[in-house]
Amino acid sequence: MIEQNPYEQLGVTEGSSFEEIQAAKKRICEANSGDPKVVESIEAAYDAVIMDRLRLRQEGKIKVPERIRFPEKKVEPLVSKVSPVTKSPNWLQNLLDKPSQKEVLVPSGVFLTFALMVAVSPATSIASVLPLLLASGFIASVYFLNRKEKRFGRSLLITLIMLIVGVVLGSTLATSLATSGLAIGSPEQFAAVATFVLFWLASCFLR
Repeated sequence: MIEQNPYEQLGVTEGSSFEEIQAAKKRICEANSGDPKVVESIEAAYDAVIMDRLRLRQEGKIKVPERIRFPEKKVEPLVSKVSPVTKSPNWLQNLLDKPSQKEVLVPSGVFLTFALMVAVSPATSIASVLPLLLASGFIASVYFLNRKEKRFGRSLLITLIMLIVGVVLGSTLATSLATSGLAIGSPEQFAAVATFVLFWLASCFLR
């Protein structure tokens, strides 16, 4: 019995392309998957064909696609260049918080209630109600901030700043809107609502 050469075992010729050799190997191995000896013989034939192609390539007789890796040529892995992600400054990361939905809902309910109480209060009684509501909002803001980092002094300072900014900014906006002819209630009510908005922002999104 004449032993077949590797090309005959795979059913290809020296002129066959690399894709045809691969397809032939795959087809024969799948057809004989239950016979380990045949599969081993086909694998050996495939290796022999590849080595023969390498020899022919080295002799300049054929051109082998660059994607085929041979021992004498080391292909450098492609490393994707990923643009570095720009991070926010450390001081900003230390100041801002990423609250959960629950951590936002509770302060939202509290300060929304205060704001609505201010908005619906009649002008005749707002002078007596407003200080109590602002004091309650101040305490609530300090509580929500303090429970995050357990830093009472920092929480008290941030809330005090929000109070001052809210009153000043709210009063200024109220005066400007009133000058423009917009009916927004009393300046005190507008300033209080603005303050509660700042309390809410600080409680939810500041550390």
